Amino acid sequence: MLDPGATDPERIRNFCIIAHIDHGKSTLADRMLQLTGVVSARDMRAQYLDRMDIERERGITIKSQAVRMPWTVREGEQKGESYVLNMIDTPGHVDFTYEVSRSLAAGEGAVLLVDAAQGIEAQTLANLYLAMENDLHVIPVLNKIDLPAAQPEKYAEELARLIGCQPEDCLRVSGKTGEGVAHLLDEIVRQMHGPTGQDDAPARAMIFDSVYDVYRGVVTYVRVIDGRIEARDRIKMMSTGAVHELLEIGVISPEPLKSPGLGGGEVGYLITGVKDVRQSKVGDTVTIAAKPAAVALAGYKEPKPMVYSGLYPIDGSDYPNLRDALDRLKLNDAALVYEPETSAALGFGFRCGFLGLLHLEIIRERLEREFDLDLISTAPNVVYRVELEDGAEHVVTNPSEYPAGKVAVVHEPVVRATVLIPNDYVGAVMEICQGRRGALLGMDYLSQDRVEVRYTLPLAEIIYDFFDQLKSRTKGYASLDYETSGEQAGDLVKVDILLQGEQVDAFSAIVHKDKAYQYGVSMTQRLRGLIPRQQFEVPIQAAIGSRVIARENIRAIRKDVLAKCYGGDITRKRKLLEKQKEGKRRMKMVGRVEVPQEAFIAALSSDGDKPTSK
Repeated sequence: MLDPGATDPERIRNFCIIAHIDHGKSTLADRMLQLTGVVSARDMRAQYLDRMDIERERGITIKSQAVRMPWTVREGEQKGESYVLNMIDTPGHVDFTYEVSRSLAAGEGAVLLVDAAQGIEAQTLANLYLAMENDLHVIPVLNKIDLPAAQPEKYAEELARLIGCQPEDCLRVSGKTGEGVAHLLDEIVRQMHGPTGQDDAPARAMIFDSVYDVYRGVVTYVRVIDGRIEARDRIKMMSTGAVHELLEIGVISPEPLKSPGLGGGEVGYLITGVKDVRQSKVGDTVTIAAKPAAVALAGYKEPKPMVYSGLYPIDGSDYPNLRDALDRLKLNDAALVYEPETSAALGFGFRCGFLGLLHLEIIRERLEREFDLDLISTAPNVVYRVELEDGAEHVVTNPSEYPAGKVAVVHEPVVRATVLIPNDYVGAVMEICQGRRGALLGMDYLSQDRVEVRYTLPLAEIIYDFFDQLKSRTKGYASLDYETSGEQAGDLVKVDILLQGEQVDAFSAIVHKDKAYQYGVSMTQRLRGLIPRQQFEVPIQAAIGSRVIARENIRAIRKDVLAKCYGGDITRKRKLLEKQKEGKRRMKMVGRVEVPQEAFIAALSSDGDKPTSK
């Protein structure tokens, strides 16, 4: 049984596992849990730390999970000595890099995991650079050595060249069979140092995660840096100044386990019974109210949203529930940003900022599942900075905010994309990137048959189907990672959709000049099929400013006025048709087109082009 009492910092090792998506982090974590005995064979299940249904269904990690494990060293000089390992299993997808960066800040070392059958991929490099920025000790590990396609010698050389070590320093393990995992745990103890902090200084603990429990309120996960927090202390949040009574303190092993307190270097949880989710901010510093620390910890770099989308409840009465749901998810996912907005078409909702398209999809799915909401999300778009000729500047997160007047220049966000591919597909990847207005930054051969290609690309060009195109053109071998790298001036225009001459804000979009015609044609054709026919002819137009670039007509419903004419002179029939024509013309002058809610949902919903996991 793990002793949750005080632990000498020298006996603690805090580390996280980082890798590209699907390289076996969660499976390796399972073997560690079994080897250290914190999960019994009866309770064990695959991907034990992936708690959410969505994680288990998709086979990806979305939330970092911390777990405390006891370990008695089996080999070497420290054989027989007992240590406490605090391990954090992290996501591998580029959209959840913020989760990874917080996990790295909570530890002293990182296990860099590489699939021995696939080798180094884009997110492997990104996570390695993150670990180096945090000055962590990196242990290179090749996983899945039991696979018939594994090539550990080849990829050990690649890893060694990347990190600057010898190929034999790369450990070889199998998360599936458990081979080499005990040796890895011994090496973690041997190579990594214990946490450094001042035991006699005022207590300071960093909040690296929080979750909301319906019965117990906000559960805050902390890493103690200095001093000690005891079970009966009154704690103070340094950013808000709020003081709370501690109801419970403990460690996660992997289920919550009460303890008398947490000392320097330890990772655990605090429960204060607070129900207000804004009281526990990720990156805040916790101290003791009676003897507070003078200076807060540095915290984390604020995440910057890359993609914006509107989330609206289909039933307007669900708006307060959506607000509460977003508040609680914000606690669980610090990278989510949102603010209220209204739409003439869709009513009240929220403009939400996400780190990427998968992030958007996961948040929407969690809102619908965990909070029983029916939502519509508008087409995702990025943030533009528009400068007018009179010198005024506007930040546009929604096409309806696009300013009227003469535009001098429009700035759009750009990203630095890194693509790793076999050298057979270099031409195909360059063709895709140049078709998306990309500029080549450079190319490096990691080995004889693997190439790293770097491009600068407008963010708006890669948030839709860029990754799908990349995978299909490279037969699934490409891996992609990207990070923001400022902005550039772009030849962008706002395309408005007009119904009978009236602009409908919800359908407007900001697109590149070369793609404006394509967007206008596709939107007018889609709306022609969705809007019901009226008593008069309705023109649907796509326009840039006052210039119409595409048009479709919804034909009028016509009553058969000739049905009662069984014969007689042709002038009788002509007179009836002329009378009907005049009536239609008068009606067109006064008639208004009512667009049904279903048409808005079908036209705006991003279901038609759902993003896929990287």
